[in-house]
Amino acid sequence: MISFELFEKLMSFETKGTICIEILFKVKGSDKFDFCWMGKLYDKEKNSDVFWFGITPDGENAYDYLSFDDFSSDNVFDGKSLYEIWNEVSIEEINACDPEDMIEIYLSGSGGLCAP
Repeated sequence: MISFELFEKLMSFETKGTICIEILFKVKGSDKFDFCWMGKLYDKEKNSDVFWFGITPDGENAYDYLSFDDFSSDNVFDGKSLYEIWNEVSIEEINACDPEDMIEIYLSGSGGLCAP
C-alpha cells in the first residue's frame, strides 16, 4: 500500500504539458468503485495542470480540479473523499506499469515512462 503522503508527492510532479499521470485503482469491498481512474494532466484551455477522476466506466462520474486539495477532499465516493477512503484504495497501475516502480520513477524526477 502506498501512503497518502507518498501519493501526494507523486501528484505534485510537474507535468510540464508533456507527461500525464494516469492511475487505475479500486476501492476494496466496493463493487461500484472497482475499476476507477484518477490522474493529473495539463489542460491547454485552463493553461494549468488538472487533477481528475473517472470513477465509473460509463463516464458519468468524471471530475476535474485545479488543486490537489480540492481533488483529494471532494466527497465523490458516496459522500466521502479520496483522503477519507485512502486506506481502502488499491492502486493497480500507474501509466499501465507497476505502481511502486512508477512512483520511484516520478519521485526521481525522470517521470512518466516505465521499462517495457
